[in-house]
Amino acid sequence: MVKLRLRRMGAKKAPFYRIVVADSRYPRDGRFIEEIGTYDPLKNPAEIHVNGERALEWIRTGAQPTDTVKFLLKKAGVL
Repeated sequence: MVKLRLRRMGAKKAPFYRIVVADSRYPRDGRFIEEIGTYDPLKNPAEIHVNGERALEWIRTGAQPTDTVKFLLKKAGVL
């Protein structure tokens, strides 16, 4: 199954996430199909950048967003 999920980047204790489309069998920080956005929780307020068109297209094709990504997409105004 294809999922929209977060990929952790950044240093220890300084997380930075990329929103990616990946097969659910791949590891969290492993191979992915496409990067569609970023999420920086350390900024105040948290910064979310998402390519809304690509996210919606992947969801229409059957990709399932994780709970966290679904929340971020709603906050960004994509869903």
